[in-house]
Amino acid sequence: MSETLLSSRNLAFELYEVLDAEALMQRERFSEHSRETFDAAIATARTIAEKFFAPHNRKNDENEPRYENGEAVLIPEVKPAVDAFLEAGFLNAARDFEAGGMQLPTLLSQACFAHFQSANAASTSYPFLTMGAANLIENFGSEEQKQRFLQPMIEGRFFGTMALTEPHAGSSLSDIRTRAEPAEDGSYRLRGNKIFISGGDHPLSENIVHLVLAKLPDAPSGVKGISLFIVPKFLVNGDGSLGRRNDVLLAGLFHKMGWRGTTSTALNFGDNGQCVGYLIGKAHQGLSYMFQMMNEARIGVGMGAVMLGYAGYLYSLEYARERPQGRLPDSKNPESAPVSIIQHADVKRMLMTQKAYVEGSFDLGLYAARLFDDTQTGETEEQRKLAHELLDLLTPIVKSWPSEFCLKANELAIQILGGHGYTREYPVEQYYRDNRLNPIHEGTHGIQSLDLLGRKLAQNGGAGLKQLIRLIADTCERAQAHESLVTLRQPLEQLVARLQAVTLDLLTDLAQGKVTATLANSALYLKAFGHTVIGWRWLEQAIRAQEGLAKGNPADVDFYKGKLQAARYFLTWEVPACHHELAILHARDDVCLSMQDGWF
Repeated sequence: MSETLLSSRNLAFELYEVLDAEALMQRERFSEHSRETFDAAIATARTIAEKFFAPHNRKNDENEPRYENGEAVLIPEVKPAVDAFLEAGFLNAARDFEAGGMQLPTLLSQACFAHFQSANAASTSYPFLTMGAANLIENFGSEEQKQRFLQPMIEGRFFGTMALTEPHAGSSLSDIRTRAEPAEDGSYRLRGNKIFISGGDHPLSENIVHLVLAKLPDAPSGVKGISLFIVPKFLVNGDGSLGRRNDVLLAGLFHKMGWRGTTSTALNFGDNGQCVGYLIGKAHQGLSYMFQMMNEARIGVGMGAVMLGYAGYLYSLEYARERPQGRLPDSKNPESAPVSIIQHADVKRMLMTQKAYVEGSFDLGLYAARLFDDTQTGETEEQRKLAHELLDLLTPIVKSWPSEFCLKANELAIQILGGHGYTREYPVEQYYRDNRLNPIHEGTHGIQSLDLLGRKLAQNGGAGLKQLIRLIADTCERAQAHESLVTLRQPLEQLVARLQAVTLDLLTDLAQGKVTATLANSALYLKAFGHTVIGWRWLEQAIRAQEGLAKGNPADVDFYKGKLQAARYFLTWEVPACHHELAILHARDDVCLSMQDGWF
């Protein structure tokens, strides 16, 4: 296999031709970097992912964590891989130099991290969760909390988790029952149960810092009554040394269909009444704090889905090139040599679909990372504000669209391998099982679609949506400079016009109080909106590919033509099909909403 994690040529195309990573070097924060330092970080990530993470991906799947004597036991290969990740500095890739980080743009840190997500989703999840938890404490924790918990996390000695879900409540966080009682020393005593806590127990670090949602005795009902607490596995003394084991019990492990190497835990807090926790920020504001980590995680989950789809695509592509089977329909000689299956039109269709889904999503995920850089280091306050509005709007798409369509790419990878694809001797079935978890990670498609249609579109007077429409119009206008892109531009313009009209109607209904009926088909809206965004990103790639072809480098001709063909596929096959969903939304079809329990 030539490249198994991701295409290095495609990554360079995204960074330096589409997203202009080099322009970030003009900003003061990144001025010490160059393309050489960017490429060196990427090369290091690729080397560590290939050497330490990829080799035990299958073993991770076949040997799930075990529950022994109240602890989770992992295969021995996980810790050296995670240690190599830490030692190379990737846990703090975007953090300040003074704090021990690389001070890389988020765009570059995400590009580096993508290699690990492709190589081994399960082992990568441990540092992934820690990065999000550390960022939350850094933004909202007290100085004492930062010193006691954040600094050891930055150093890689403590790992982190997010503990939200409870057995009876699932995604309905307003119904959580975990309680926190104030103690005389200013800390709190928590009591409750959390489930599906990824990384909730493991032997990879000295301590585990749980970020736990709970309610205080005087909490108002609903989400406005949720507070956020730091609950360490081991208490931490004032001098930084570890104290006694906190009253946090690993009650058991869940065994999921994918990500089998990640501990998925049930945790009991306060069975003995001695679970010590520390309030982050203000009381009853916990969910707003947690949303920072959740939004980071949503973008990370979307990229994780992309990279599992990418790994399946690359494997099935190589397989299709090497597997001889059958003859073309116009071959009449049964004695002629079989052709490689990549020559069959339907196999090309399946590979093309994968390429369109995976590389379109990859572009979007990196674009989101670039937007995050703009929210932090944009030259003016207005630029930072615009980037924040657009990123906020796109986050449900970044999370959900790849989780749905890169999973479909994994299905096609299995199909291309034929009978072999369904066996455990080949990796594509594991990629599918691992990716099948992403449609529920950090909010289901339904929840993301409710967030998009019910909240994000109208936010700030629709500023994010208006900005997106302007950006798409600008891309379509620039595409006019290339005659070959006219037929690609038109389907996108037609979909955008239809989407705008339907969106205005739906937002009008919401403003009139028709909330339940309007949101009933929100999943269809998310699909159409997501296809619009991915179509826009493909048209951007097509423009850059045309510009690349004009430079006349023979070594890049096939790459750029492949980009143009994938853009043509998505914009002429996939984008026009969304008019069906928009017609259903326009008609306010109530077939799902009006269905009755007894009719099933």
